[in-house]
Amino acid sequence: MKNTNNHDERIAKMVFASVYPHYLTKIEKKGRTKEELHRVIEWLTGYDEMKLQELIQEKVTFETFFQHASLNPNAALITGVICGYRVEAIENPLTQQARYLDKLVDELAKGRKMEKILRVA
Repeated sequence: MKNTNNHDERIAKMVFASVYPHYLTKIEKKGRTKEELHRVIEWLTGYDEMKLQELIQEKVTFETFFQHASLNPNAALITGVICGYRVEAIENPLTQQARYLDKLVDELAKGRKMEKILRVA
């Protein structure tokens, strides 16, 4: 798949609160918990439970969500294909960060061990 400006803009304008329930449904269907999802989100972004709920209530876009995040220095270790894109090859930083999150949620849903998801050495 080809990265386009239109695609990048669409991701930037998506509201995190509209995608979050899909993440939750995906992982719960596979026997994972909301707490595990929040742990993964906190690892990637630095957002604790309270801040995450605040951002959901404020209906922030992915652009705002990631602008204020403290991206984990090990996020660059997230590799592989998600939604037809190789995450390490995505050039737009915001799109790459959104796909990092998608990849982590996917790994959680697939039953990967938390230590591996969180790139613990």
